[in-house]
Amino acid sequence: MTEEPRADYILTLSCPDQRGIVHAVASFLLVTGCSIVDSQQYGDPDTGVFFMRVHFRAQEPGVDLTALTNGFAATGTSFHMQWQIHAAEARMPMMIMVSKFGHCLNDLLFRHASGALPVQIPLVVSNHADFRQMVEGYGIEFVHLPVAPDKSDKAAQEARLLELVREHDIELVVLARYMQVLSDEVCKALEGRIINIHHSFLPSFKGAKPYHQAHDRGVKLIGATAHYVTADLDEGPIIEQDVVRVGHGMTPDQFVAAGRDVESRVLSRAVAWHAEHRVLLGSKRTVVFP
Repeated sequence: MTEEPRADYILTLSCPDQRGIVHAVASFLLVTGCSIVDSQQYGDPDTGVFFMRVHFRAQEPGVDLTALTNGFAATGTSFHMQWQIHAAEARMPMMIMVSKFGHCLNDLLFRHASGALPVQIPLVVSNHADFRQMVEGYGIEFVHLPVAPDKSDKAAQEARLLELVREHDIELVVLARYMQVLSDEVCKALEGRIINIHHSFLPSFKGAKPYHQAHDRGVKLIGATAHYVTADLDEGPIIEQDVVRVGHGMTPDQFVAAGRDVESRVLSRAVAWHAEHRVLLGSKRTVVFP
């Protein structure tokens, strides 16, 4: 007799911190015929919010995503939870947006092709046509959505952008050095599911040529910041940051090269963590479960 394959799932939740949350979750999984593979939780003392991520495995036949979602609803309501259950093996549909710097795009495409990112990438969108050949070389659709210098067509361009998100059931949008400021309407529509890579270690050296600013100031560390996009430019909740050591003997171009390497690493980690449902959003900051 062939044994029915077991399926893994991820439960994420946040709610007002109170006694009994972990017990209620564990009890639900026990009576549903599931076993816990990994569980992480954090109670934020500043906000009084409790965060939890549980990787669990269905051990009984007939336990699927629909049954789990319907069954957990009462527990979620009783604790005033914001919660989701996802199939652990599902690959999140992701759209990449890029302009004229391709290092982060190239890194994400390679990691995706090699199976290192738990995502699927149906399309890449750009306001320039520079990377069409690169993208199509990976067998991915390239969509050119230019923006006029006077921004007169920006509203129409963004409307088409949101249409593409809906058409492809996109769950995550990644700005891989996309150099157009998105409207408040787009930021709101994609809230919590759009990630940007900022080419400096926020909040220092904002604006143009951050690596040149860093070079002029004689800094010894430069870095990059991946964060969720909000209407407040470069002020969204931070997901990941990293730095690289530099020295006085390096030129600005060498600063840029080092910065591009760290940008690619930081963005790929942020994308992977989001796709694995390891990032939970609080009011102003994230909780990231490793």
